[in-house]
Amino acid sequence: MSKQKQLMLKKNMAPFEKSNVKSSARQLLNTLPPFFLLWFAAYLSLSVSFWLSLVFSIAAAGFVIRIFIIFHDCCHQSFLKTRRGNDVLGVITGVLTLFPYEKWKRAHSIHHATSSNLNKRGTGDIWVLTVDEYVSSSFWRKVGYQLYRNPLVMFGLGPIYLFLISNRFNRKGARKKERLNTYLINFLIAASYSLMCLWIGWQAFLMIQLPIIFVSGALGIWLFYVQHQFEDSYYENEEEWDYVKAAVDGSSYYKLPKILQWVTGNIGFHHVHHLSPKVPNYNLEKAHQSTPPLHKATTITLLSSLQSLRFHLWDQKNKTFVRFKDIKHLLQKPKTEL
Repeated sequence: MSKQKQLMLKKNMAPFEKSNVKSSARQLLNTLPPFFLLWFAAYLSLSVSFWLSLVFSIAAAGFVIRIFIIFHDCCHQSFLKTRRGNDVLGVITGVLTLFPYEKWKRAHSIHHATSSNLNKRGTGDIWVLTVDEYVSSSFWRKVGYQLYRNPLVMFGLGPIYLFLISNRFNRKGARKKERLNTYLINFLIAASYSLMCLWIGWQAFLMIQLPIIFVSGALGIWLFYVQHQFEDSYYENEEEWDYVKAAVDGSSYYKLPKILQWVTGNIGFHHVHHLSPKVPNYNLEKAHQSTPPLHKATTITLLSSLQSLRFHLWDQKNKTFVRFKDIKHLLQKPKTEL
C-alpha cells in the first residue's frame, strides 16, 4: 500500500472520530444498569441455588467486558467530548473493572504506537518470541515462555495475576499522577468491596464477585490475544515497520455473532480501532463498512479463532506464526562424529 493510499485511509476515519453524546449516554444506560441488576439477581438467587446465581454472574461478566470497552474508550479520550469527562468516567469504570486508569492508559498508548514492531515489544502487549529468539533462549526462558503460552496459564492464572498483582501495583518510575491514580482506584475498590461484604456478608459477596472477575478476565485476555495472534499477522523490525500496515494487517476483524459483537462493544473491528484509536466503539462498525480497503483485513470467526491457540512463535523468514513442534528440528543438537 502506497503512502498516499495510507494517508487517504487515515483521512477516511475522520468522520467517525467524533463522540456522540446520545450514543455515549445510550451505551451507558444499556450497560451499567443491566450489570447492577444482574449482580443483584445473582445475590437473590443464592437463596435458591449457587448454580442459578452462577448463571447471573456469568451474564454479569459479559457486561463487565462491555464496561471495560467504555473504560478503554475513555483511555483514548474517545467516549466523551471532554478530557475531564473521559478521565472521571475512566476512574469509575476502572473501579468496576479493576483496572488502574492512568497506568493502563499509558501502557495501552504504547501498545498502539508499537504494535507489531519487533524492536519495541514488552509494554501493553502479549509476549511474542520469534523462532530465532526462542531457539537461542536459555532453558528456563524456554520453559517460562511455554508456560506463558499454555492456555491454562494464560486464561486460567492470567486473570488472577492481572487483577491481584499487575493492576494493583505501580510500575517502577511511574509519575506522581499515575501513582496517585492507582492508589485512588485501589482505595475505591477496597472501600466498595468492604461495604458490600458488610451488606451481604463476605461469603455471598465472593460467591458472586469471584466468578464475575474470573470469567470477564479470561474473556478479556482472550479478546486481546486473538486480535493479534493469527497465522498471517504482521510483525516487522523497526526499519520496515509501518503504522498503517500494523493496524490493518497486524490486527484482525473478529467477526462475532451480533449478540457477542454487542457485548464486546464492537472491539472485533480491531483493525479499525488500531488504524484510528479516536473512533469510539459505537462507530467502529460504520467506519469498517464505509471503507472498502478495510474489508480486506484478515477476518476470523469464533471457530477459526480457536486455531490461534496453536500459534506460539513468529517465523520472521516465512512471515507467519508456527507451533513449538514445528521447530523441534532446530532444537536438536547435531550428532558429533566418532
